[in-house]
Amino acid sequence: MITIVGAGRVGTSAALFLMLKELDDILLIDIIKGRPQGEALDLAHAASILGLSVDIRGSNNFEDMKGSQLVLVTAGFPRKPGMTREELLEKNAGIVADVADKIKKYAPDSIVILTTNPLDAMTYVMYKELGWDRSRVIGFSGVLDAGRLAYYASKKLGVSPASIVPIVLGMHGQAMLPVPRLSTVSGAPLDTLLSQEDIEEIVEETVQAGAKITELRGYSSSYGPGAGLAVMAESVIKDQNKVFISSVVLDGEYGYKNVVAEVPVIVGKEGAKKIIELPLTEDEKKKLDESVNAVKELINRLPEKYRS
Repeated sequence: MITIVGAGRVGTSAALFLMLKELDDILLIDIIKGRPQGEALDLAHAASILGLSVDIRGSNNFEDMKGSQLVLVTAGFPRKPGMTREELLEKNAGIVADVADKIKKYAPDSIVILTTNPLDAMTYVMYKELGWDRSRVIGFSGVLDAGRLAYYASKKLGVSPASIVPIVLGMHGQAMLPVPRLSTVSGAPLDTLLSQEDIEEIVEETVQAGAKITELRGYSSSYGPGAGLAVMAESVIKDQNKVFISSVVLDGEYGYKNVVAEVPVIVGKEGAKKIIELPLTEDEKKKLDESVNAVKELINRLPEKYRS
């Protein structure tokens, strides 16, 4: 069973994409009475119409997650127009810590993937609160950032986004580091295929994508995160060992320790199996340092109880 904690827009989008993949039965959990049950019932009707063999349930009781092999955490206060991810820090840390306690109690053998913002700091909170091996706690964000980079680059190149291998490192937020030199099309780096002006536009659009969506429709992205969670969940459930840009706790990789950052990660049934270290230029490493330091600043702003 796959449990999704949080039946808001991201959680229900993830449930929809998971349902379409028929990976496993799905449990939606939320503290709001009726919400997860209603969303699950609507999705179950959709599954019936599509002829899909998936059991989808909603619950307000965390005990129902017993036996889950994968827990997707989407719970948290959403980012509103004009609000930065960083402003959500302390509010969502409390939510993540509470959810971690429930996961430890009812799904102690699960892999946990979360989307709660600010993502890297919340991944750190989840890791600390669970006390598990770092491989079992993964922040989703990089799949979204990389997908956005591929999308904007594809529009400039006139190719399918599927033809692009995008690389985004560091923080999920304004300080993220898209790396055009390491993002490729059939092995050719983006910075050899596009002008500097085009590259700068792609990087800016990637960084500002989330804020743009929030500005346009009045609330933050949901379909992109839902799709990203589904493909990561598939790699865990099927042990596909696919490489995703993911936020994980670093222990010496890229020269960083006890901090979370987006890096390429092999994801399978044991979670984050291996971190891939890419060769960076001196300038790229400097920019990555700045990005990771932004995550460190957020972590240092967390109340002590979430850092010890």
